Amino acid sequence: MRAVATRADVDAALIHHYFTNKDGLLAAALVLPIDPARVLAGLAEDREQAGPELLRRVLAIWESTPLVRERMVAMLRTGLSHEHAAAMVRDLLGRTVLAAIGQVIEADHPQLRAAALGSHLGGLMLGRYVLQVPGLADATPEELVALLGPVWQHYLTGSLGDGVSIAPANP
Repeated sequence: MRAVATRADVDAALIHHYFTNKDGLLAAALVLPIDPARVLAGLAEDREQAGPELLRRVLAIWESTPLVRERMVAMLRTGLSHEHAAAMVRDLLGRTVLAAIGQVIEADHPQLRAAALGSHLGGLMLGRYVLQVPGLADATPEELVALLGPVWQHYLTGSLGDGVSIAPANP
């Protein structure tokens, strides 16, 4: 916390006053820079296009708002840094983004569907903005929507087939 205070050019007592401890500081740093419910509002109106539309909206935010993208990348990196941070990021995403898409997820295996979508989302962010994987980083948002939108749609509403044996979260 002293290092954070030094970098912010403030007294360390000020950091302790506002955040109490490292967990408080980490929690404050992990506040989403957008309101997921507002961004994802109305997806249920056309459930058959929710996957491509969700991806289109996410990409629009990342592409048009560098500060939001940078904050989300920082959250991803923080979550990858150690287990405690990962647990905080998982909890945050579970309470916000993944809860906001609950209105369009099929009733069978909602936790699995949300986790698959969330991991694809994180992988896309990692590949496109952090690692800058050629092809993925160079694609236009609409190219990505055309390629990945149907996959996201499948995560939300597609058949999982007979091979899925995980019991539904709420039978």
